[in-house]
Amino acid sequence: MNETLITNIIIVDDHPLFRRGVVELLNDSGEFRVIADFESGQQLLDSLPELQADLLLLDMHMPELSGLGLLKQLRQQGSEHKVVFLTASDDSSELFEAISSGANGYLLKDSAPEEIISGLKAVMLGNIAIDNTGVTMLAHHLSKGDIQAKETPTANDFDLTEREQQTLELITRGMSNKLIARELGISDGTVKVYVKNLLRKLSVNSRLELAAWVHANMSQASMFHTNLPDTDSSEPEGNL
Repeated sequence: MNETLITNIIIVDDHPLFRRGVVELLNDSGEFRVIADFESGQQLLDSLPELQADLLLLDMHMPELSGLGLLKQLRQQGSEHKVVFLTASDDSSELFEAISSGANGYLLKDSAPEEIISGLKAVMLGNIAIDNTGVTMLAHHLSKGDIQAKETPTANDFDLTEREQQTLELITRGMSNKLIARELGISDGTVKVYVKNLLRKLSVNSRLELAAWVHANMSQASMFHTNLPDTDSSEPEGNL
């Protein structure tokens, strides 16, 4: 019988009561173990080299060093830890900057406990965790920027090949490269090439932005003209 692989998590949040509740939620899940919790980002930076953590769960707004500032320092130092924000902030610009700075997920504190667990599991599978509210927030942010679509655009407006269209559609369903490869009967490496082409052609920087761009600029009905079978993905909806 295979043992469940436990993910070691560190929590950083300046609200002790909320932090205690998240610790209990994760420890009771049977899949996560909180190995440390801190009230400030500096405490994390001081202690992280001595801890064997897989995932860092950060608040966004904290005194002295914000969650976003902490993330940027971690990435500048070469940290490859998975980083997920668990925050009350529904500011679309903060969500956009967090993902652009290397966050692996952005979850709201009022999410249901099972949604938080599901999102963290998705991150450990290699996906970006963001709920439907977050996707809408990001889409609104992108729609205010430089990415503007033509009236009723289609894939032909962006010179997308049939395979690129299929890949983009599956990304909007929240599927990872591995699942897309399985669905289309191609290699993971080929999927990576298609994703790279999509990022270039649609002038965005991440898989999450691809999905949000489609959401902001067009309906899937107007974008896609591909025939894909219904998928039965075991990955949580809303994770990219």
